[in-house]
Formats: sequence, C-alpha cells, structure tokens
Amino acid sequence: MTLNELANYNGKASEKIIKEECLSSEETKQLFNNMKQRIVDMRNSIERGLNSKQPSITGMVGWNAQTLWENEDKLASPLLKRVQAYAMAVNEENARMGKIVAAPTAGSAGTLPAALIGLADHLKIRDEELIAPLILAAGIGQIISKTMFIAGSSGGCQAEIGPSAAMAAAAVTELLGGNAKQAVNAAALALSNTIGLVCDPVGGYVEVPCVTRNAFYSIHAISSAQMALAGLESVIPADEVVGAMASVGRLLPPELRETGEGGIADTATARMIVLKMAKKT
Repeated sequence: MTLNELANYNGKASEKIIKEECLSSEETKQLFNNMKQRIVDMRNSIERGLNSKQPSITGMVGWNAQTLWENEDKLASPLLKRVQAYAMAVNEENARMGKIVAAPTAGSAGTLPAALIGLADHLKIRDEELIAPLILAAGIGQIISKTMFIAGSSGGCQAEIGPSAAMAAAAVTELLGGNAKQAVNAAALALSNTIGLVCDPVGGYVEVPCVTRNAFYSIHAISSAQMALAGLESVIPADEVVGAMASVGRLLPPELRETGEGGIADTATARMIVLKMAKKT
C-alpha cells in the first residue's frame, strides 16, 4: 500500500492499516495490546525525563526538559510548553541511555509521543483513544520506509525527524477526528517541510541539536494536523514528497549525514566541546 492509496480510503486511516496488517481478530487484538504497551512505555520515558536533571554521558544535555517544564509559561501557551517538554524528556532519556520507544528511530523518539500524548493530556483524552492513532503512525512510518532509509546516516536528519513528524501529524489528525485523506495530507505537509534537514550531531552523539529538534518538530506535526483538518492539502501527493526526500538524501554529502563533520557539528564551539570530551576519556 502507498500513502496515496491510503488517502483514498473512505474512513479512518488506522482502519485501513489494520486491514492490511492483520489477517485475523487475534492478530488485531495482539496489535492493540502491543500499541497499548508502547503508550505505557512512552509515558514512562516522559515521566522519567521530566523528573530528572541527570546529565547525559557527554554532559551536553539532561536538564532541558525539566527546566522548561518547571519554568513560568510566559507565552500562556500550555499546549506548546507541554509538547516541547515531553519531546525533550524522551530524547534526554535516550541520551542517558534510558528506555524509550524508537518512533521511528531513537534520535527522533520524542516527536510522536510528545505530539500525540502531549495533545491528549492537554485535551484530557484517555489513553485508550490513542491506540488507533498510534497504529496509524506506525503504518505511515512503515510505508515511508519502503521508499527511503529511515536513518540519519543514509539521508540526513530529514530521514529521521521527517518521518517522525509525518507519523505524529497523521496520528494527531486522526485523534482529532480527521479522515484518511486529511491524515495523509497532514503527513505530507509535515514531511515536505523537513526536506533538506542535515544530520549534524555534535561529536556524533544524538544530543545537540537532536534533543531540541524533537521539541520543534513535535509542534510542527501538530501544526500540520491543524492545517489538514482545516482542509488544507499538500499540492504534491504524499508519495511524491517521500520520493523527493529520498532523492535529496542521496544528494547530501557524507559530511551532512551523521558523521559529525559538517553543519552545527563543525562549528568552532562544537569542535572545542569534542576536544574537551576526548581529554576526559
């Protein structure tokens, strides 16, 4: 199945994903149970992240989520603050080698739970209602992975944070009552606006700028869902957007694909940080 075919389904996109994946009622039950556990795992990583200021192994991150969570909300935007804090909580747990749910990768693990669970908490939506949207998110990621490698080393950060934002956008759209067409459009809008994003982690560690990048793209996903629910559509069909991203990924030089040799990772300050870490070891 392609994203364009999913968009043409008359109903909830998650229903189509389930029909494609599950041949029996027992398989459907197992899928729901698995996703229910993934929600528990996501929540646990959020909670641990919000309640810890323990530095990561490198010492570059570890306190951002709790700092934002406890700081005054000067924008008077509780949803924005919650979603960003949730995203950083998950990714700082990853940087501390804590248990997280790769969604679809460890480096982009905060985007989906922050957008989906953060919005649900803001609107007081029960976890049971998140299962089908999470199944949809997984299906979106699986479809994208058939066209492009979901790894920063192969296609830049666009290949990790892009699919995660698309997955989150589709999930949020369905959670808020959107149909399959709207969910796919949300995914396409989110994906198209991550094309070209390089993977440039300082020292090669999934910390800077990865932790805050998840916070930004969790909001990006919710924005994409809001547009799609209002009737906005991606001018370029979703499958073509994925193809364009894959093409751009192939064009990126090695220095911009998780090697730590370009972009933010190649700044004077980043190089100095890496030298200091090397001396400590």
